[in-house]
Order: sequence, then C-alpha cells, then structure tokens
Amino acid sequence: MAIRARLTAPKAAPTEWPWHHPKTGSISSSLIFSGDRRMEAENFLASGYGVRAALEARRGAWLPLKDAARIWQPSRLKGIQVDPQYGTPFLAATQVFDHRPVPRKWLSIDRTDNVSDRFVKAGTILLTCSGTVGRAMVSSESLSGFLVSHDLLRIDAADGGDGGWIYAWLRAPTVRQMMLAAQYGHIIKHLEVSHLESLPLLSLKPELKEEFRTPVARISELRDQAHRLIDEGESLVTKAFPISGNGDDGSTGFAIAATGMFGRGRRLDANRHNPRAADAEAAVRKNAKKVEPLSDLVARAFIPGRFKHVYGAEGSPYLDSAQILEVAPDIEKRVLSLAGEKQHGYIVDRGCLLIPCSGQLHGIIGSVVLATEWHENKVLTNHILRIIPKEKPNVRIGYLQAILGHPVLGRPRVQRGAFGSSVPELDVGDIRTLAIPRLATKDEEKIADCYEQAAVLRGEADQLEEQVSTMAEEHLQNFLSGDTRHISPMQ
Repeated sequence: MAIRARLTAPKAAPTEWPWHHPKTGSISSSLIFSGDRRMEAENFLASGYGVRAALEARRGAWLPLKDAARIWQPSRLKGIQVDPQYGTPFLAATQVFDHRPVPRKWLSIDRTDNVSDRFVKAGTILLTCSGTVGRAMVSSESLSGFLVSHDLLRIDAADGGDGGWIYAWLRAPTVRQMMLAAQYGHIIKHLEVSHLESLPLLSLKPELKEEFRTPVARISELRDQAHRLIDEGESLVTKAFPISGNGDDGSTGFAIAATGMFGRGRRLDANRHNPRAADAEAAVRKNAKKVEPLSDLVARAFIPGRFKHVYGAEGSPYLDSAQILEVAPDIEKRVLSLAGEKQHGYIVDRGCLLIPCSGQLHGIIGSVVLATEWHENKVLTNHILRIIPKEKPNVRIGYLQAILGHPVLGRPRVQRGAFGSSVPELDVGDIRTLAIPRLATKDEEKIADCYEQAAVLRGEADQLEEQVSTMAEEHLQNFLSGDTRHISPMQ
C-alpha cells in the first residue's frame, strides 16, 4: 500500500495503555440522588459545579433566583411561514443579539398560538437556553414588533429595582459557568426554566444592588438611542437616493442581456448581476453630485493575512466577524500567537470601518461597523476587511458607513462582488473601486452625524456591559474568599 509523503516522520503508534488521559474524579453518591442533578459525569466535573457547591454551602447569604424573579418560557413555536408582505417578522434566538436585527422569516400571526407571549417588552432579560446556553441580554425597543423564538428564557424581576443586579449577576463569567454546569444534552445543550429558578443569587445589600440599577437601565437607553439614530440616517440616505427599481432581490431568478456578462474583469457569478444591486447602482449614480472610487477617499482598505490561532488565558482578546455585529458579545478566546509587532494589522483604532468579508449573503458578509473605543486593543479576525480613514479626510467616516452599509442602497452593491460557492468571499479590490456618491456638504454632515453618534452610543453600552459583569464577578469572588461585608443576611 502506498503511503502519502509527509513533511515530518509519522508518529509511532502507541502500544501500551493509556492512549489518552481522561478527566476523572470522585463524588459522593448523595449528590447524584439529591433530586436536582443528573447522571451526566461532565456536569460534576465542570468548574461551575464546584463554585456553585461552595456557594450553596454558605446558608443565609443567597436565595434561589425564582424568589427574586419570574422566569418563564413561551410554548414551542409552530408557526406558518409566509411572504413578508403577509407576515410578521420572526427572530431566532441568536438574531436578537444583533445590533440591528434583520428578520429572515415571516410568520402568519393568525396561525401562531400564544402571540402575546412571542413579543418581548423592553427591559425584559432574555437568556439563551438552547445551543450556546446562558447568554443574557436586556431587550430594547429594537426588538419591538418581532416575534421572538421560544429558545430564549424570559426573566422579569419581582422587584423592579433588583433587575439591574439580576442582569449583572447573570452576565458574570463565573455565574455563566454555573449555568453551563446545569445544562443537559449530548449534541445540542439545553437549559430549562427549573434549572434557572434554582440558580443561587447572592443577597447583596440594598445600597449595593442600587449601584447596578442605573448602568443597566442606561445600557438599554443607549442602544435605543443608537437604533433611532441609524433609522434617521438611513431615512436621509433613502431620501437622497430614491430608488426606482421594482425591489426584486433576484431570489426567484432573473434574466439579463448576454452583453452585460462579459465586461472587463467580471465573473459569471449570478449575484454580480442581481437586479437589486443594479437598481441601487443606478440610483446612487443618478442622484449624486459626483461619484468617486473609495480608494481615493480613504488612506487604506485591506484584509490582513491568515495567522496561526493559538489560544490561551494570557493572550489578547479575540473577536470574530460575527461578534463585531452583536451586542455584548462573549469574548471567550484569547490569542497567544500574535504579540508585539505581529499584532500590527489585526488590532484596529476607533474610527475605522470593519466589514465581514466571509460568510453567507443572507448573513453577515457585507455588513459595516464603525469601530469604537470598545474595539481597541482586541485582535480581530482576518475575515474582516479594514477601511482606514485619511488623517485629513474630505469625507467623514460616518457618511462612508451609511453609503456602504445601507440595507437597500449600500450592502447590495458591496455584496455583488462576492465570489465562491459554499462560503462567499469579498475581494478587497472590488471594495476599493466601489463608486461612492457625493452630496452637498451639509447633507453628508447630517448623515455622518447620525452614524457616528450611534457608534459612540453602542460603544458606551458595550463598555457598561463589561463594567457591570466585572462588578458582579468581584462580589462573587469576594464572597467565596470569605468577605461577607457586602452581603445582606437572609432571614
């Protein structure tokens, strides 16, 4: 039998046990039969289980979460999918974490049971309970009008003033580990309402709980303001470049003249000739005072090269292309393989544009994010295209974000250059040559103000998320180390 050539000598086959070193441990049988544990060994070996056992052993300092909040879940959704003009937009569990949720399904509201439970009120805490479990967020007005998946637990504080502390507690990294230790399932993990109801909550002193109320309320307020500013900015762009097409997105097929397929440097990808992108291109060129290629307006547009991903606790925080589009993303990876000069090109400064350049056309590819202070000092994946403004720009970066990221007039034009079958990719050359329509200075200023202010507000909200979760984590660690000065003893 022929053996494929190798760069290194093959490893010798092991002949003696052990082939590997399993993670093992011993526990008291009483823990298995206490009524709230299952026979899954991995749960007892999870770090969160040990922390929870140590916390619950300290009686009188905590209460089960069900005593402080109502935790519930809508019944399983069995909706009828219809066309957008006839239905109500629906969001899956992961979509509610997007800065700007975009529905991909519309359901018949008349054929959907328990409709009132499917809508989410602003201020309700949502927590993922299927797949990647235990991820929490505070709902805002950006979710109004959407039917929301049953794969999110709803949490309403019994005392409105405790909502901030409960949310910060659920966001604390160690508390997240406690929730992961309670999950079940082999392939797809799940949390039930009962699992969260029994989760211990520290009985913090009232004046300390009050410290969480204002910042958590501020998080929702900032995101609502940012959402309204983006709506305003998009309306200004739509008004400046009225589109005359029929709105056809090409999903049901379309026809073009053969002569339109063989221009200089063009490919035969059907998406290149998408009628929605063609309508957008015609609208911006017709209504612009002039058009200029993006490369003439910015200092640099580039995609950094690939790098070897080596992760470790001491590394730099790592963000992938999906995380830059989310509210309060979990930063679970830290890169060790990029240090010093190697980080050049992977760490960004505030004020540059970030565009995911790999993914599905109906997903994240072609979205545009304006980097803020929160993005600084983090390693960003090489699947994100960077656009760096000039030191003395003649067009504001917020205006470029509006033109490139507008859902009707911008993103279709960005995506039309995508190539590839399984995972489409954007080519930086197509982005550099993209025509940027110019308006009167005062009109560009109004649009730029909306987008730049929205970015600042979102960055502030993300920083507050980190602040409250860090504060909650400190309270938990202080308690575990024996400091009870911040605890209000339970009666």
